[in-house]
Amino acid sequence: MNTHDSDYKLRPATSDDHDAIAEIWHSSASLPGVGPPVMPTLEELRRRVGEESVAGWKVTVAEQNGNIVGFAAVKLNDAILDQLFVRPGLIGSGLGRALFKDCLDQMPDGFTLHTASSNEKARGFYEKAGMQFQRQDSHPRTGHPVTYYVWNARL
Repeated sequence: MNTHDSDYKLRPATSDDHDAIAEIWHSSASLPGVGPPVMPTLEELRRRVGEESVAGWKVTVAEQNGNIVGFAAVKLNDAILDQLFVRPGLIGSGLGRALFKDCLDQMPDGFTLHTASSNEKARGFYEKAGMQFQRQDSHPRTGHPVTYYVWNARL
């Protein structure tokens, strides 16, 4: 178990964490400008967490005082950082950087990600972390505008 910043602990997620992961995803993606125009329900996201975990998501959770406070989900076989969210009250605390660094450690040869084009905070976060703009496109599920980034260790 790795410790980053204050008392955050990163560890692999278990199925017992799925409810907390879905709740963090829903509460953070519901912030203005973050998620899709039509936000999935908490129940839909909970179902998706289970389905994606079976399909190959590798999820790292951040724990603080026994509570899940953030997560990152990667698709290692496709070299994709699929989701990275922290509780709204902890945005800017360094927790996102710790989760992102863990993703870099898991995919040292590089990876891609996309985020809502309207999510200026996330775009700034990824650009500051060294992600390179790749293209603007439509979200594969919802069709809303997204920005794709790439991180390549050889650049």
